[in-house]
Amino acid sequence: TWAAARAGKVICLANKESLVLAGAMLRDLCTRSGAVILPVDSEHNAIFQGLQGRDPATVKRIILTASGGPFRGKDRAFLATVTPQQALKHPNWSMGAKITIDSASMMNKGLEVIEAHHLYGLPPERIGVLVHPQSLVHSLVEYADGSLMAQAGTPDMRLPIAYCLEWPLCLDAGVPPLDLAGAGALTFEEPDLLSFPCLDLARRTIGSGTALPVTLNAANEVAVAAFLAGRIGFMDIPDLIARALDACAAPDPVSLEDIEALDHETRLRVGRWIEKV
Repeated sequence: TWAAARAGKVICLANKESLVLAGAMLRDLCTRSGAVILPVDSEHNAIFQGLQGRDPATVKRIILTASGGPFRGKDRAFLATVTPQQALKHPNWSMGAKITIDSASMMNKGLEVIEAHHLYGLPPERIGVLVHPQSLVHSLVEYADGSLMAQAGTPDMRLPIAYCLEWPLCLDAGVPPLDLAGAGALTFEEPDLLSFPCLDLARRTIGSGTALPVTLNAANEVAVAAFLAGRIGFMDIPDLIARALDACAAPDPVSLEDIEALDHETRLRVGRWIEKV
């Protein structure tokens, strides 16, 4: 991502980690090189579409939607007993193992909040999250007059991919249109932060320097790998991440080399903790 931005390219960004680890650095580089980042992630692509043709000064906040994953409505006692096999059964999307576990823990949404902060330049208090189990409204933009611009569509990644590849055009992506009459009721609810603390852990890193997001991401990756290997429980994931954030005393990275060094150091530290579990 850094090389493409340095070369002044139009970047269809499909990963979260580039902006989570180096968001401010990438924004500065894009300003200097003329590079453009277009968000492929369905939620950020929905925000991008909702902002088209509107004055950014009229945006009150953006709202990312979350499916709630396979454990929506479950309490901490239940979550402490779940297996990797249960966590990998996402109700709506077919994804890789790591991102599926992130969806189950809601860390995926936490990383998206950090990403949205860098993509749209908004503070965390203007980035909301709503659980929307049908996964048909992909995100919303709330404007100063109280109106909401929602982007809805069939949950198929060909739509946001095609939107970025063809931007500023909007062409047929080969996806069946959303049948609202056949979709049934659409529901929205506040996330359960007690059972899913990863969302708040991610918010904690915004505006607190550049070391904490790197630490958050590294600790989460090590913890998820350990959970998938059956070495720790599901609720150990947020506990390890919180412990890593509390232990982080590193200076803020100012280069890619600094980021890589902190990432490596955090992985080793969390790995040692897991060995003692």
